[in-house]
Amino acid sequence: MGAAFFYQLTEDPLEVTLPVLLGKGLGAGWRIELRGTDPEAMTRLDLALWEHPKDGFLPHGLAGGAHDADQPILLTHSGMAAADCSCVVAVHGAGVSVEEVNAMARVMVLFDPGRADELPKARQLWKHLVDGGCSAQYWAQDGGGWTKKSESGGQQT
Repeated sequence: MGAAFFYQLTEDPLEVTLPVLLGKGLGAGWRIELRGTDPEAMTRLDLALWEHPKDGFLPHGLAGGAHDADQPILLTHSGMAAADCSCVVAVHGAGVSVEEVNAMARVMVLFDPGRADELPKARQLWKHLVDGGCSAQYWAQDGGGWTKKSESGGQQT
């Protein structure tokens, strides 16, 4: 059984935080679906990942290409799903189901409380997943690192 890890972006923007977490997921051997809600926003994230030199190259592609099944990180948006992934990273208020959490090695939900719609969506998703029996952890940026603020529900991993 997997777990949902909620990451509140309080210090660094998504474009800075995302490469670090994606790199750790690749290091764990996971195939990752980076799920958003808007195709244009995912195209901007695609460009940001190509241009982020600090953490080196992260092999990835936008869904809808000829080689989607070969991408270690596949960027999708609502209505699309990567096959055979072991980790979902949800951004910009994208949803995740209880079944996905239970099937994945890890689910990460990154949210920026400065974006008006993301905090309420993260709270609703937390409640939905915990009520569905999933384990969930809430982490916030703190002085350049991450501090676990809360843990709830399910079997803890």
